[in-house]
Amino acid sequence: MATQSPFSMLEGFVKAFPTPPAPPAWMVEESHRRVVLLLNHVLQQEPQAMERLARQKGRVILCQWRDFTFKVQATPAGLLDLAGPTAVPDLTLVITDESPITIAQAVMQGEKPKVRIEGDVQLAAEINWLADHVRWDVEEDLSRILGDAPAHLMMQTGRTFAQALQQFAGQRPRTQAPGTAA
Repeated sequence: MATQSPFSMLEGFVKAFPTPPAPPAWMVEESHRRVVLLLNHVLQQEPQAMERLARQKGRVILCQWRDFTFKVQATPAGLLDLAGPTAVPDLTLVITDESPITIAQAVMQGEKPKVRIEGDVQLAAEINWLADHVRWDVEEDLSRILGDAPAHLMMQTGRTFAQALQQFAGQRPRTQAPGTAA
């Protein structure tokens, strides 16, 4: 007897929910700018990532999921900027999973969502390297604002919550080597 995911009912509810109206263009552009700022903040923590991205200056990357599109361009400084609306993408990354729940489950298991890749192979390899090696140290950023102890407590609480959610979803939490910090 096959066991259904506890999220199958939630997924059915999400599909039955009416699609909200499209946000105004200014709101979409502003949210894209905020995402670019966050991505650049993370990239600035890794000089090697910036070097790799600088080699791709001027190249345009289009990311797409359902009706959502996000087009960025590599800068000579090794960061990202929004690409113009008429910019032709050198690389297109399309997330093929339609369900946000399926994507969230894959991410929680430490996997990448399924992506269809079209365009420049070298640029795709660089983006894959960035996805594999660049991580946002949230705890470090929080410690700058809140201090070390509160930041560590918040992150530990978040990790405990994530493990509980993984167990609830029927997934084994990733084990950790003895003697290493969480």
